[in-house]
Amino acid sequence: MSHPAPGVSPVIPSVGAVAPVAASAVRLTAGFWRTRQDLNTTALLDHCDTWIDRMGWYDTFKTAAGIGPDKPLQGKLFTDADVYKLLEAFAWEVAQRPDSVREARIAEIAGLIAAAQEDDGYLNTFFGPRGREARYTDLAHGHELYCAGHLFQAAVARLRGGTEDDLTRAAIRLADRICEDFGEGGLTGSDGHPEVEVGLMELYRATGQTRYLDQARRFVDQRGHQTFEHHAIGHEYYLDDVPVREATVLRGHVVRAMYLTAGAVDLAVESGDAELLAALVTQWENTWARRTYITGGMGSRHLGESFGRDFELPPDRAYTETCGAVAAIQVAWRLLLATGQSHYADAIERLLYNMIATSPNAEGDRFFYVNPLLAREPGIEVAEGEAPFRKDTLRANWFWVSCCPTNVVRLLSSLTGYFATVDDAALTVQQYFTGEVRTRLADGREVGIDVTTDYPWDGQVAVRVAGSPGTWTLRLRIPAWAAGATVEVDGQTTQAEPGYVSLTRAWADGDVVLLNLPVVARLQRPDSRIDALRGTAAVQRGPLVYCAESVVADTGAVDLDTFRLDTTAPLVEAAAQGPSDAAEVVRVRGVLADPEPTRAWPYAEPGTGAVPVPGAGVGAGAAGAAGAAAEIELVPYYAWSNRGPSTMRVWIPVDGG
Repeated sequence: MSHPAPGVSPVIPSVGAVAPVAASAVRLTAGFWRTRQDLNTTALLDHCDTWIDRMGWYDTFKTAAGIGPDKPLQGKLFTDADVYKLLEAFAWEVAQRPDSVREARIAEIAGLIAAAQEDDGYLNTFFGPRGREARYTDLAHGHELYCAGHLFQAAVARLRGGTEDDLTRAAIRLADRICEDFGEGGLTGSDGHPEVEVGLMELYRATGQTRYLDQARRFVDQRGHQTFEHHAIGHEYYLDDVPVREATVLRGHVVRAMYLTAGAVDLAVESGDAELLAALVTQWENTWARRTYITGGMGSRHLGESFGRDFELPPDRAYTETCGAVAAIQVAWRLLLATGQSHYADAIERLLYNMIATSPNAEGDRFFYVNPLLAREPGIEVAEGEAPFRKDTLRANWFWVSCCPTNVVRLLSSLTGYFATVDDAALTVQQYFTGEVRTRLADGREVGIDVTTDYPWDGQVAVRVAGSPGTWTLRLRIPAWAAGATVEVDGQTTQAEPGYVSLTRAWADGDVVLLNLPVVARLQRPDSRIDALRGTAAVQRGPLVYCAESVVADTGAVDLDTFRLDTTAPLVEAAAQGPSDAAEVVRVRGVLADPEPTRAWPYAEPGTGAVPVPGAGVGAGAAGAAGAAAEIELVPYYAWSNRGPSTMRVWIPVDGG
C-alpha cells in the first residue's frame, strides 16, 4: 500500500502494510506518557542543553569555525552527534508545541554548525583542516559518518516540521559531500558505527533525492566483508563479519546493530527488496527470542557493549544500554509499518515501559546508561554535578559518553509518532494512552477518536469516536500477555485474542468502545536454556516488569540475597504512591534462607555438609530469622533507584527451585 506523507513523523515510508499517524496528530492529555512528555519539555531538554554547553561540546563548533575559545577540543570523537540529537529533539518539540525561545536556541546552535562547515560541505569538528586528523583517516573509530547520520535525522525533523534553515542546508551540503566522496568510483568502506545509513534514507524520503538512497545502499552492501581492523570481540563488533543479507541474528555492538538494521529496513522498503526485508525480519525474530532480556533490553556483555550468544542473559551482567532500547524501538516500528504485525508493537510497548521510562529519574536531572536486572550491592553513586567516565553507575546528571540522555530526549519529543497507524480503511491504536487522534485514513477520509485510560495501572481503555461518521475499521492491539481480554460495543461483549481486534461498522459521533485488558500480576518463568536464571521467577503486571528493591536507608528491609519466593502463594496487588509515579505495587511471600557463611572456597561436594541448606541454619537476615516466612514488596522496574541507593532483583530465587 502506498502512503500519503503524514507530516510530523519520525519515519515516513512511501509504502508498507500500514502508514504512521503523525506525531502531531496524536495529542496526549493525561496519564503515564503525558507525564514523561511534560518532563521532557520542562526539564530533560534544557538539562541536556546545559550539560552539552558545560562539557564544552558547543565550543568544538566554535573552534572549528575559527570563532571559539583557543583551547583543545573537548569530548570524544562522537560528541558532535549529541549536539545533533538534541537539535533533533528540539525540532520535533517545536513542530508540535511551538516555543519561540526554543526556536531561537535552534537558530543559535544551527548557526554554529553552519559556521563550522567547510567550503566543500564537509563537516566534523574532530577531523578535517581544523580538526585533529585528516578526514576519513579513521573510518573504523572516527565516527565521522555516524555523526553525519545524526545531523541528517535532525534536519529531517526540521524539514517535516515545515522549516528550512541553517541546519537543513548544512545537512544537505554534507550529504552531497559524502555522496561525492563515497559514491560511484569514490572511496570504499563505511563507518565503524552505523547510523549514516538510516540518516541518508530518511533524508531521501524528506527530499526525494535518489542519490541518498543509492549511497545508503552502497554503505549497507559494503558491510560484512571484514574490512575494519580486528576488534577484541571480532569483526562482529562492527557488524562487519557477515553481509547483511546473509546474517540470521543480530550480534556485536547492540546500538550499531540496531542502527544498521533500521537503515537496512528503510532501504528494503523503499527499493522493494523483499529478500533483504525477509533477512532482517529473521534477524529481529531470532534476536528477540534468544538474546533479549525480559525488559526488552539487549546486550549481555560489557565488552564491546555487545550481544552475548543465544540465551546468554545473566541478570547481573546485563548491559542493556538505554541507547540500544531507543534504537530497537526504531527498528521494531519500521518492521511494524512494513509488515503490519502486532508483535512489533508488543516489543515497542515492552521497551517503552521497562527501558525508556527507566532511564531518567523522576526529577528529570539524572539518567541510567546501563540497566542491570540484578544489583547485589547498592551501586556506584555519582556526586551531583559530576559526569563519570564509567557507565555502570546509578543514575548520573551526565556521562562523559552522553549518547543515552540525548537519545532519550529525541525519542520522547517524537513519542506520539509511534502510537497509531492507518491503512486504507482502518485506524489502529498501537499503544494505549489518554488523549486524542485526529488523522486521515490512507484513502483520505478524516477519522478521530478520544482515548481515556489509566493504563498501565488499569486495563480498561475507553475509545470514543469523535466525528468520523461512515463505515470504517477501528483496530485495537491486544498484547501477547493479555489472554482473556474483552471488547464491548453497544453492550455486546466479545473475547479478544492477542493480536488485533478489528471493529468495522458505520460509526457515529460519540460511539464508545470499551477494551478490557487483564492487567494483573503474573509470575514469569525463564526459558530453561538461560543458565543464569534457572530456579528463579519474575513478576510482570500488564506491560510492566516488577523488581524487588531493598533500599539502604530502610533498616528493616529484607536482605534480597536470602529471600526465596513461594510460587504457590498469591500475588497481592496494592495501590501505592511511588516510588516515582508508581501507582501499584505487588507483594510476594516467601521464606528467608540461611545467609551463606564467609569461606575460603565457594564450592563443596554435595552431602558433605559443607554447603548450607536453605532454611536449615540459624543465621538471620536483616528482617528476621532464617527459615521464617517473609513478605517483600515489588515495585515497577522503571521506578527503582528513585529512593536512594538500593539492592535490586528482577529474577527472584524460588523456594525449592
